[in-house]
Amino acid sequence: MPVSGLGAYDDDNIFAKILRGEIPSKKVFENKHALAFHDIHPLAPTHVLVIPKGKYVSLADFTAKASEAEIGGFFRAVGTVAKELGLEAEGYRILANMGAQAGQEVPHFHVHIFAGRPLGRMLSER
Repeated sequence: MPVSGLGAYDDDNIFAKILRGEIPSKKVFENKHALAFHDIHPLAPTHVLVIPKGKYVSLADFTAKASEAEIGGFFRAVGTVAKELGLEAEGYRILANMGAQAGQEVPHFHVHIFAGRPLGRMLSER
Protein backbone atom coordinates (compact mmCIF):
# COMPACT_ATOMS: atom_id res chain seq x y z
CA MET A 1 0.00 0.00 0.00
CA PRO A 2 1.50 3.39 -0.97
CA VAL A 3 2.70 5.65 1.84
CA SER A 4 3.48 9.33 2.21
CA GLY A 5 7.11 10.32 1.97
CA LEU A 6 6.47 12.97 4.61
CA GLY A 7 5.97 12.78 8.34
CA ALA A 8 7.65 11.06 11.23
CA TYR A 9 9.87 8.01 10.83
CA ASP A 10 8.24 4.69 11.78
CA ASP A 11 10.69 2.45 13.67
CA ASP A 12 8.47 -0.55 12.89
CA ASN A 13 8.92 -0.42 9.10
CA ILE A 14 10.41 -3.51 7.48
CA PHE A 15 13.70 -1.84 6.55
CA ALA A 16 14.24 -0.65 10.12
CA LYS A 17 13.72 -4.26 11.23
CA ILE A 18 16.24 -5.48 8.62
CA LEU A 19 18.78 -2.90 9.83
CA ARG A 20 18.29 -4.10 13.43
CA GLY A 21 18.73 -7.74 12.37
CA GLU A 22 15.16 -8.69 13.29
CA ILE A 23 14.38 -9.76 9.72
CA PRO A 24 16.99 -11.53 7.57
CA SER A 25 18.11 -10.22 4.20
CA LYS A 26 20.33 -11.47 1.41
CA LYS A 27 23.05 -8.84 1.84
CA VAL A 28 24.97 -7.61 -1.19
CA PHE A 29 26.94 -4.73 0.32
CA GLU A 30 27.30 -2.76 3.53
CA ASN A 31 29.26 0.30 4.55
CA LYS A 32 29.02 2.85 7.35
CA HIS A 33 26.07 4.62 5.72
CA ALA A 34 24.18 2.02 3.64
CA LEU A 35 22.99 -1.55 3.37
CA ALA A 36 22.18 -3.24 0.05
CA PHE A 37 20.25 -6.49 -0.30
CA HIS A 38 18.25 -8.48 -2.84
CA ASP A 39 14.55 -7.66 -3.11
CA ILE A 40 12.36 -10.55 -1.95
CA HIS A 41 9.94 -9.90 -4.86
CA PRO A 42 12.30 -9.09 -7.75
CA LEU A 43 10.94 -7.26 -10.79
CA ALA A 44 14.06 -7.94 -12.90
CA PRO A 45 16.76 -10.64 -12.92
CA THR A 46 18.79 -8.29 -10.71
CA HIS A 47 16.73 -6.26 -8.23
CA VAL A 48 18.67 -4.88 -5.29
CA LEU A 49 17.55 -2.37 -2.68
CA VAL A 50 19.99 0.12 -1.17
CA ILE A 51 18.89 1.77 2.07
CA PRO A 52 20.58 4.35 4.27
CA LYS A 53 21.32 3.29 7.83
CA GLY A 54 19.83 6.51 9.17
CA LYS A 55 16.15 7.10 9.90
CA TYR A 56 14.90 8.84 6.75
CA VAL A 57 11.37 8.48 5.40
CA SER A 58 12.05 9.54 1.81
CA LEU A 59 14.48 11.24 -0.54
CA ALA A 60 13.00 14.58 0.56
CA ASP A 61 13.71 13.74 4.21
CA PHE A 62 17.17 12.33 3.42
CA THR A 63 18.37 15.32 1.41
CA ALA A 64 16.99 17.76 4.00
CA LYS A 65 18.39 16.09 7.13
CA ALA A 66 21.29 13.76 6.31
CA SER A 67 24.87 14.92 6.63
CA GLU A 68 27.05 15.35 3.56
CA ALA A 69 28.96 12.23 4.64
CA GLU A 70 25.73 10.20 4.81
CA ILE A 71 24.54 11.44 1.42
CA GLY A 72 27.91 10.82 -0.21
CA GLY A 73 28.36 7.44 1.45
CA PHE A 74 24.89 6.34 0.42
CA PHE A 75 25.15 7.30 -3.24
CA ARG A 76 28.69 5.94 -3.45
CA ALA A 77 27.24 2.64 -2.15
CA VAL A 78 24.67 2.62 -4.99
CA GLY A 79 27.47 2.97 -7.57
CA THR A 80 29.66 0.42 -5.81
CA VAL A 81 26.87 -2.16 -5.73
CA ALA A 82 26.22 -1.73 -9.46
CA LYS A 83 29.93 -2.09 -10.21
CA GLU A 84 30.46 -5.09 -7.91
CA LEU A 85 27.46 -6.89 -9.43
CA GLY A 86 28.91 -6.36 -12.92
CA LEU A 87 25.99 -4.24 -14.11
CA GLU A 88 27.87 -1.38 -15.73
CA ALA A 89 28.61 -3.01 -19.11
CA GLU A 90 24.99 -3.85 -19.98
CA GLY A 91 23.40 -1.05 -17.99
CA TYR A 92 21.06 -0.70 -15.06
CA ARG A 93 18.29 1.53 -13.74
CA ILE A 94 18.00 3.15 -10.34
CA LEU A 95 14.63 4.21 -8.97
CA ALA A 96 13.48 5.96 -5.81
CA ASN A 97 9.79 6.50 -5.16
CA MET A 98 8.69 9.41 -2.98
CA GLY A 99 5.11 9.52 -1.77
CA ALA A 100 1.85 7.82 -2.62
CA GLN A 101 1.51 8.89 -6.26
CA ALA A 102 5.01 7.63 -6.99
CA GLY A 103 4.22 4.28 -5.37
CA GLN A 104 6.41 4.45 -2.27
CA GLU A 105 5.53 1.38 -0.21
CA VAL A 106 8.00 1.48 2.70
CA PRO A 107 8.44 4.63 4.82
CA HIS A 108 12.25 4.35 4.77
CA PHE A 109 14.18 5.99 1.91
CA HIS A 110 15.56 3.42 -0.52
CA VAL A 111 16.84 3.06 -4.05
CA HIS A 112 16.04 0.13 -6.32
CA ILE A 113 18.71 -1.13 -8.73
CA PHE A 114 17.24 -3.06 -11.68
CA ALA A 115 19.25 -4.92 -14.33
CA GLY A 116 19.59 -8.14 -16.27
CA ARG A 117 17.13 -7.54 -19.12
CA PRO A 118 15.92 -4.67 -21.31
CA LEU A 119 13.92 -2.47 -18.96
CA GLY A 120 11.90 -0.49 -21.50
CA ARG A 121 10.83 3.10 -21.20
CA MET A 122 10.97 4.90 -17.89
CA LEU A 123 7.22 5.47 -17.78
CA SER A 124 4.40 4.25 -19.96
CA GLU A 125 2.79 6.93 -22.07
CA ARG A 126 -0.83 7.81 -21.43
